[in-house]
Parts: sequence; C-alpha cells; structure tokens
Amino acid sequence: MHERKLYGTATVGTKGQIVIPADAREEMGINTGDRLYVIGSPKKGMAMLLKEDELDKFIEHMNFHIEEFKNIKKS
Repeated sequence: MHERKLYGTATVGTKGQIVIPADAREEMGINTGDRLYVIGSPKKGMAMLLKEDELDKFIEHMNFHIEEFKNIKKS
C-alpha cells in the first residue's frame, strides 16, 4: 500500500494560489517551475495535485482498473 501523509494545510489566496508546505515539496521532489495537474471531485470537494511526470503512470493505472472491471462485468 502507498504511504499517505498529512503535511499540513495550504490556504488559497485571492488569486487562487496555494503554497505547498516545504516538507511536502522536498519529499515529493516538487521544484520551482514544475507543472502540476489538478485532479479532483467537485461533488466531494476533493483536489489532488499530480506531477506532470507521474501523469502517464496515473493514467495507465486507471486504465488497468477500468479494463479489470470490464472483464469482471463480462464474467
């Protein structure tokens, strides 16, 4: 199972900007100029930041599970 950690809070400023806590940036290798994708669920009020270089892995993971569910449904 993947490790999950609470790094603290981030406040949204008037321009919609947030500051990611320094220890989170350091541990996740987020650097100035990195592109982050914002993925979320509006109904649940959830947002997730995903590093650009991890996007393909995330899509591949989701596609695997979609195919797995399709196969289960066919059974």
